[in-house]
Amino acid sequence: MGYPIEEVFRTEGVPEFTFVKPPNYNEVLVDIRNAGKPTIIEGQSGTGKTTVAKKIIEHVFPQGDFGYLSARTAGDMQRILSIANGEMQGKWIIDDFHRLDSAVQAKIADLVKVAAEDFDPSIHPKLVLIGINKVGSELILLVHDIAKRCGIHRIQAADEESTLSMIRHGEEKLNVCLSNKEAIYNETKGDYWLTQLTCQAICLAHDVLETQNACKTLQYKQDEIRDRIVKRLDNTYREPVKEFCRGKRFRPTNDPYFRLLRLIAAQGSSISDLNELANAHQDVRGSINNIKERRITIVLESKPICDRYFYYNADTKAFAIEDPAFFYYLRHLDWENIRRDCGFRDEPHAYDWDFAISFASENRELAKKVADLLAILDCTVFYDQYYEANYLGTVWSQQFREIFGTRSRYVVCFLDVNHAKKIWPTFERDCFAPRVEDAAVIPVFLDDTPFVGIPKDIVGINFKDFDATDTDQVIENIVYRLEEKLRTA
Repeated sequence: MGYPIEEVFRTEGVPEFTFVKPPNYNEVLVDIRNAGKPTIIEGQSGTGKTTVAKKIIEHVFPQGDFGYLSARTAGDMQRILSIANGEMQGKWIIDDFHRLDSAVQAKIADLVKVAAEDFDPSIHPKLVLIGINKVGSELILLVHDIAKRCGIHRIQAADEESTLSMIRHGEEKLNVCLSNKEAIYNETKGDYWLTQLTCQAICLAHDVLETQNACKTLQYKQDEIRDRIVKRLDNTYREPVKEFCRGKRFRPTNDPYFRLLRLIAAQGSSISDLNELANAHQDVRGSINNIKERRITIVLESKPICDRYFYYNADTKAFAIEDPAFFYYLRHLDWENIRRDCGFRDEPHAYDWDFAISFASENRELAKKVADLLAILDCTVFYDQYYEANYLGTVWSQQFREIFGTRSRYVVCFLDVNHAKKIWPTFERDCFAPRVEDAAVIPVFLDDTPFVGIPKDIVGINFKDFDATDTDQVIENIVYRLEEKLRTA
């Protein structure tokens, strides 16, 4: 009997012929089989979480009374909400749990706790929750004593023996022999999905589309296969990469998203904690800190093609590439080629912020409004309260010398009598005054107070006769003009 290549080395769905059990398969099976025990399966994309759960359910519950729901599927959401509200019983997998709204997660966590305490499957649903890293620990934060009542598992990567067994199963079905199987394991590191993809790519490179009449030996050449896979994936994934890298409003100098994605691609995991990533990489720390609070969320909300491929939790700062094929593509991408394709411009000086805002406390409301509106336009803005957590334990005076002196492209200063009299605004002026001659200081005049070091004829923004509480006036007379200045820089 002959088999098509896509049914033997499967890159989508549950493998029929090349499935191998992970090392902790039996532990997961026992908890799923236990009718009164909620089960959590977590781990990064491509580790086989869903495949293992489905294989166990297929074996333990062959009558098909276990339902499958995904938070990524709009049609499943009503049933997930019904389960969360205690309106549905039965046995359910809830996949992509991390994508649920936090309020829904909290309801399900409470339901899990009650079900585990009562241990009565007749009145509570049996739930298997599947999600990316830290799903279990995040549930524990929601319901602190849930850990001892649930089975929490991470699907472990295949060891070398299991990986070679998977490959041999495929060889047998296709009547082929893959050379240097140990090198395939070294490439995939026991990743189930990546092993399937690599073996399929080797077969396609040798024109093996189905079971061979006579046994055929297939050579594995790592660089050639990598290149073949990336080219195959390029049509699908190049556009979302470019759209994310270019941000909400493209500017040739606005590349923090590009820097972040290139750094994530160089990591071993498709899931990153952006706080940890920023602290570990000083060269891109400013770029990450500038976009992790709100700007990434704005990009994903404004670009559906990005929301489809990237996951971000602004509360936990967890950023994830959920599609394993996409992460493989990113890992082996020519990033300099992408940078040119996006249209980014190399600059002799890299700035952490587009604008740093200097103001007296009397004008804090106006300064915050401008900072918030510029952020919506995808501008990086230093506004002190945004970054207090990042600078805990440091001395503001030292930081301000750098922020207003060299690390911001432009300084926007709200000038009035309060700015002239107060100590901190005066200190900030001393920091940025030398940049006036470089046209890097943009004054917003709130009254006619003169300032030493700022010429009377400097071209600034006259806001003396406008209402600072009127958002439309702020947008029209300050925000749009600053954003236009940035675009034409």
